[in-house]
Amino acid sequence: MNNKKIQHVNVLLPHQILPSATVWIVNGKVERIETQDHEKFEGDYEPIDGRGMWLIPGMIDVHIHGANGYDMMDGTEASIQEVSRACAATGCTSFLATSVSSTMEDLLNMIRNVKSVIGREQGARIAGIHLEGPYLNPKRKGMQNEKYLRHPDLEEMKLIFQEAGSLIKMVTIAPELPGGMELISFLKEQDVVIAIAHSDATYEEAKMAFAAGASHVTHCFNGMRPIHHRDPGLIVAAFEEPHVSLQAIVDQVHLHPAIIRLMHRLKGPEGMVLITDALQAMGLGDGNYIFGGHHVTVSEGVARLADGTLASSTVTMNEALRLTVVNGISMTDAVHMASTSPARILGLSHKGKIEVGYDADLILLDERYQVQWTMIEGELLC
Repeated sequence: MNNKKIQHVNVLLPHQILPSATVWIVNGKVERIETQDHEKFEGDYEPIDGRGMWLIPGMIDVHIHGANGYDMMDGTEASIQEVSRACAATGCTSFLATSVSSTMEDLLNMIRNVKSVIGREQGARIAGIHLEGPYLNPKRKGMQNEKYLRHPDLEEMKLIFQEAGSLIKMVTIAPELPGGMELISFLKEQDVVIAIAHSDATYEEAKMAFAAGASHVTHCFNGMRPIHHRDPGLIVAAFEEPHVSLQAIVDQVHLHPAIIRLMHRLKGPEGMVLITDALQAMGLGDGNYIFGGHHVTVSEGVARLADGTLASSTVTMNEALRLTVVNGISMTDAVHMASTSPARILGLSHKGKIEVGYDADLILLDERYQVQWTMIEGELLC
């Protein structure tokens, strides 16, 4: 039965919570949302009892590298599928397959594997590709492997687009590198979200990049010149630009709770995006891994290189949502940051909200933010 009636749920609408409501799904779309007092509705619907839990729009992760022991750069379709399944199991219904700096051969192989999986994902849908590198500044490389970092190369980027085409949705670069501004101009023509990180850009350089078309900051505060009162850097430049949105890794490690609240106060939920930036340790826990050509040790859920550098995250989207609320941000704003804002940034016009006419990408969460089931375009997956 394609039509469904989800009853007894607290529905997270864009700016309010509708308690004890019913949501009707027809042909994969939200058809109607009502309180229980008005639940009579003609038609043949499969009833689903939400048991008083939260019903939120499917979350969208614009920055994830791996999960459950699989790295999307490892050259197999199986790794892409495993991330798709892991995303769905943790409340994410769409994601950007995210690269790390690598050889051109490995990057093109990753793109081919993503292309082959699209349309037959076993979990969350692939909304496109996020290229994190290789045009990054070695001074702010973080866990990115320095031997693969290089200056922006327009001809190389054109080759990448020949393989990936419109699948490239986001590119993270360091705009201060030679050729950086030219690359921004090219990416703007391709209608790509241009993000800045792993960058030593000054305030003035970042302002130029934002004026030229950059509009996003990847894992804000991490992998970039820090704020100084005489050298504010790209973070303050981003704070000042209304069109610039910020990624936040909310795992109690990458950002202090006060910084998360500051970002929220300055940008609001419309200007923030929750991400996992997860490596393959997501879902597995502590242990030793190879990521981006590095040996990574995960201890107490924190991934680090041998020198102590943070190496991505192990947080899941449902846990990031929970921690955002724990850190003092309302549930409605947290869901906006996890669902609505990334959908808007990526141009996913029928996702990111529970609203009539939108795709029925839905998550049922209990009071501990554990995923009870995931629905994508009206189909229950897990």
